[in-house]
Amino acid sequence: MAVDKKLHIVIFPWLAFGHMIPFLELSKLIAQKGHKVSFVSTPKNIDRLPTKLPSHLSSFLRFVKLPFPQIHDLPPDAEATSDVPYDKVQFLKKAFDDLKQPLFDFLQSSDVDWILFDFAPYWLSQDIGPTLGIKTAFFSIYSPECLVFLGPMFGDNRIKPEDFTVSPHWVPFPTNVVFRHFEIMRIFDSVAGNITGVTDLDRMKMSAHYSDLVVVRGCPEFGQEWIQLLGDVYGKPIFPVGQLPTSEYETGDENPAWGRIKEWLDKQPKDSVVYVAFGSEAKPSQNELTEIALGLEKSELRFFWVFRTRRGPSDPDPIELPEGFEERTKGRGVVWTTWAPQLKILGHESVGGFLTHSGWSSVVEAIQSEKALVLLTFLADQGINARVLEEKKMGYSVPRNELDGSFTWDAVAESLKLVLVEEEGKIYRETIREIKDLFVNKERDDELIDRLLDHMKEEINKKEQL
Repeated sequence: MAVDKKLHIVIFPWLAFGHMIPFLELSKLIAQKGHKVSFVSTPKNIDRLPTKLPSHLSSFLRFVKLPFPQIHDLPPDAEATSDVPYDKVQFLKKAFDDLKQPLFDFLQSSDVDWILFDFAPYWLSQDIGPTLGIKTAFFSIYSPECLVFLGPMFGDNRIKPEDFTVSPHWVPFPTNVVFRHFEIMRIFDSVAGNITGVTDLDRMKMSAHYSDLVVVRGCPEFGQEWIQLLGDVYGKPIFPVGQLPTSEYETGDENPAWGRIKEWLDKQPKDSVVYVAFGSEAKPSQNELTEIALGLEKSELRFFWVFRTRRGPSDPDPIELPEGFEERTKGRGVVWTTWAPQLKILGHESVGGFLTHSGWSSVVEAIQSEKALVLLTFLADQGINARVLEEKKMGYSVPRNELDGSFTWDAVAESLKLVLVEEEGKIYRETIREIKDLFVNKERDDELIDRLLDHMKEEINKKEQL
């Protein structure tokens, strides 16, 4: 087989935009190398992704729409986690599992070398890949630290929530990368309502265990010891592909939303604005929302808040700002209730810090723009992400009650002032600036992608020679 053989790689992400966007970024990087990429998802999700490609990529990257199965308990137009309340995500996973046969049919009729897939379709590496003779690569958008902490498929005897608040026995060095009690309790509570019979943790462990290799969002210069340890935990090749920073895919300056936002930001002093956003998944409780709002108010800092009252149109419990909040903060704060171009906002010079849920895509976007991080976790891997950032002095977490996760407006206000303006918090502002080039490096990331693709080609070559 010729060394420059071009591959056909199918990309199959989970139905969350925090997953689909990094999968799309990786798809574009692979397509730039001249390989054929089929990005598979559901119609509504593909229509909402930034699928307009440069002309040099359009012939290498195509989007494949699989009709989304309709099941009871899901709104008819719901195809992503952001479309439904948190307790309905289990039904989304059930419908996602029903894509197994349509995906099998597509793969069977296509000339595919590799499937690069997310944690949810564990059945790809366990069943479909071996049946069709297609190589499988588990790609995790979660950090290497998170994957190491979650552990191997066998030999993990943790059962109680408290077991996850200490470092596991397979981590040989001292670290504070663990869940806090309230964080793991929220995860345990969500597992109790799972109707699919397979937990997220089991999906992830099976996906890694049965795949031919594991691809991770990370780079050797940032946590190399964790990447090496992950190879020991999984017992198979680990290929970091960089942090996959989001491309400037959002519509340009002519977009009316950005025009109005930029007009306001342009009037604010440099580094004076707190950007507040908690992603498409995290929804604070009403009590949490009230404390966040009052904290922003009492801090007396300028702020731009992307505020979502509901998680999907079917969410029966909208959250509301405290009465009079917008009037009292008028002039120094904006509450924005529709889509906002996060990458552009973070890139504006008036923004000095980011109050974030610690979702890794948002973290990467903030570091791209050298913005200081104030952390307020809500679900899933966000607690582990926060510990990684805390340990490296890249972010400061709002102080909270260890048992129930509650926090006060005073803690929010003091945290924001510490990280954005006070001398004591200077280390958080400086560390972000110092680490940017190490964290996001196009030349280095290009080499990491080459390394992955070379291995994939070698594996296909071995397979063809058998």
